[in-house]
Order: sequence, then C-alpha cells, then structure tokens
Amino acid sequence: MSEYQYYEFRAVERPLSQDEMAELRATSSRATISPTGFVNEYHWGDLKGDPQAWVRRYFDAFVYSANWHACRFVLRLPPGTLRRSDVAPFQTQTLLSCDESGSGLVIDWSLEAGGDDERFCMEDGPGWMDRLLPVRDELLRGDLRALYLGWLAGVGMDDVDNDDMEPAVPAGLSRLTAAQQALAAFLEIDPDLIAAAAGSAEQDAGLDDDSVETWIAGLPKKEMGLVFNMLLHGESQQAERWVKSAFRIWHKESGSSEPGDAGQRSVADLRVLAKQAEVVRMKQEADE
Repeated sequence: MSEYQYYEFRAVERPLSQDEMAELRATSSRATISPTGFVNEYHWGDLKGDPQAWVRRYFDAFVYSANWHACRFVLRLPPGTLRRSDVAPFQTQTLLSCDESGSGLVIDWSLEAGGDDERFCMEDGPGWMDRLLPVRDELLRGDLRALYLGWLAGVGMDDVDNDDMEPAVPAGLSRLTAAQQALAAFLEIDPDLIAAAAGSAEQDAGLDDDSVETWIAGLPKKEMGLVFNMLLHGESQQAERWVKSAFRIWHKESGSSEPGDAGQRSVADLRVLAKQAEVVRMKQEADE
C-alpha cells in the first residue's frame, strides 16, 4: 500500500490575506489554497510546516488523515471564549489535549491507532472538515458534548485508567448533533460506550421547567439586560454560552448536581455498562 496523508485547514474568523496565501504557497506548489483554506494530499513527502503553528497563525480548524490509521481534528477558539480550565476535566493522555496562547485556545482530538481498516484504506480525508467544522460553533455556544466525546474515546482506547472518574456529563449526550455524530465516527468511539454513558445519566435532568423558571425569576435586571444586549448586537454565541454557564453555576450553588449529571462514575463502571449495552443491542438485533 502506498503512503497517503491528507491535510485540510480552514479559516473561519477572517480570510487569509494575499501575503499569507503567498507564504503558504511557498511551502507547497501543489496545494489548493484560497482565502478560506489550504488542502493537500501527499503520497510521498510531508507537509513543510507545523500544523499547530499554522492553526495559531492562519487558521481556525485542521483535519488530518493518514493511511497508517491516524487522524486528527484541531480547532482554535478566540481568546475569551472557552478557557483551558473548561477543557481540562476532559483531557486524556493522547486523544484530547488543549493549549492556550495569545491567539486563543487550541483543542486537539487525535487518534493514533484506529481500528477501521476499511476506512483508512479508502484514502479517508476529504469530506471530514465539512462534517466536523460545526463542532466549533457548538463549543462557542457553550455545548461541551464534543469534549466529553473526546474523553469517551480515551475510555474506549484505554487512554484513561479504570480508576479515573468521568467528568460532568454535558446535557444532551443521548441526542448528539450531526457534527458530534461525525466526531464520534472520526474517533471510532464504540456506539455501545456512548449508549452506556448517555443511558445511565439521562441528560435533561436538572433542565426541568421549574428549575429554569426559578433561575430566570431570580436573575438581576442587569444580567438580563446583558443577555439582550448581546443578542441585539448579533452576539448569539456569547449570549448562549453565558446563559448556559450562569445556569450551571446557579444549579451547582443551589445544592443540586450539574444539569444532566447523575453522579460521577468510574471508567471501570462505564466499561461494564458498555458491555451490558452491547448485550442488549445484540439481542435486539437478533429479535429483529
């Protein structure tokens, strides 16, 4: 089998300048370069640059795939959005990491030893960026399910220890968005593991109408005005992120668990639950 590597970068916050595109062209004569991206495939050789450095300097997203069962998805979020401390509970040894600098927070999902032979023999690369990129918008709105999926991938790949405890389970894990489903497929997360994680912590606990109404009724007028001001200025991501964060803090300080949190489970517990979910799924398939 010949060597295959796929690199795709995407600019979201701002287009590349002519000078920046010229700088990138100097590293590759074959790449497709536009104001919004850089795409190249390699059957020999390699990218003449550091992908993380490119993300910090030029781009907001990066997808990589190689036919030695390796793939990578990297996002850069603007300064002042998510903090490194927001990502830290979900980090694993190799599958999910983050780095913070003046250009923002860089989050890195990496799979170094995928098990889907058919996938990586098909020159897997084109198409992933469009499927995965909406994860960035979801994170900017305060939806942390993609971070939990990165941690869960570590559970499936033995990248976390049995005695480790799971981070707080974000709301809605049982109803993943299309982009989050794509991320689960990209990282080859066992569907039975996802079902186990979601099934034992039904995610809408804590988001019942009574608790939401109680929280809203107690919001100071100044904070309500802050939210409406952000919405009127087209800052819907910031508004949603602020509301979700403020509600989580209130819920915790009121003596309740995190929204959607049914109590921390150990990694060993989740692996047992995944085996049980597999048995249930196989029985259902046999019945069908």
